[in-house]
Amino acid sequence: NFVSGSDTCDFSRDFSVCHGKEPMPRQDVAMHGRLSRKLLAIAGCVIGACFFSMAFTSPTRPSAPPRSSVAMRSTGEYTGFVPDMQRRTLMNLVVTAATAVPVSVLLGGYILYFIPVSQGGGGGAQVCGDEAGNPIKLATWVKNHKPKDYDLVQGLNGDVTYLVSTEDGIKDFAISAVCTHLGCVVPWVKASNKFSCPCHGSQYDENGKVVRGPAPLSLALAHTTIKEDGSVAVSQWTETDFRTDLKPWWVS
Repeated sequence: NFVSGSDTCDFSRDFSVCHGKEPMPRQDVAMHGRLSRKLLAIAGCVIGACFFSMAFTSPTRPSAPPRSSVAMRSTGEYTGFVPDMQRRTLMNLVVTAATAVPVSVLLGGYILYFIPVSQGGGGGAQVCGDEAGNPIKLATWVKNHKPKDYDLVQGLNGDVTYLVSTEDGIKDFAISAVCTHLGCVVPWVKASNKFSCPCHGSQYDENGKVVRGPAPLSLALAHTTIKEDGSVAVSQWTETDFRTDLKPWWVS
């Protein structure tokens, strides 16, 4: 036995522990420790569950902002300022312009398809030129061409024009080489004795009168004259078209 004042502990009885005046058995001490550990574990689980639930809680809807003093009519119609109205108007203009450009180009090309190519030029005579722009001399022309030869020169405003050779010179009219369909240069086909456009199949007779579409009109005409220096010149044809007995469509 161990004596300390009035407290007495008996180590022979199941290794008892001193606790005040009454000894506490070792089994009670162990049970007390296990109970404490269980309580701590339960408290930790409760705290962890709280944090876990907070982390996965769905966001709450924010509270509605205070209503601004927006002018409202008695019928409930909105009469205030719309911040995005200018931006929307600008985007509408951009989309409209971007759409109008290709549509205008396509529509314009479709309309021009039905408008014949007009032939410009003033009333004064213009000297014909060769490929290099040099004046065409009648003597040189007769020397290098046979009767019924068709050859291209630069006519009114530089447009390609056919001169038609005769026994002693050239005919008194020249024929434009510009197709009245889409403005192609129409070649003269000597074997078939007519103008044949390779682009879309339009055909004209030896005087330039249309005999097959899709070209809507005959080739334009021009007067030919010989100047004092022997140069060949062409001038605007404003009289009735002798091939169709109609007014010349190329005169604006």
